[in-house]
Amino acid sequence: MLEKVTAFFRDSYVELKRVTWPSRKEIFGSMLVVFIVVGIIMLFIALFDLLLSVIVRTLV
Repeated sequence: MLEKVTAFFRDSYVELKRVTWPSRKEIFGSMLVVFIVVGIIMLFIALFDLLLSVIVRTLV
């Protein structure tokens, strides 16, 4: 059992050495895209909620 755990961590360490990590510039660009998309979705949901509440108030 201990051999399997040791082998797992050793293999994981070897795989992590092979990873190509993104640069700070790439991370910032991806983060900016995520924030913009989340903002657009948030705006869409807020407008949809406002529209639905106006419709419900009109009907009730």
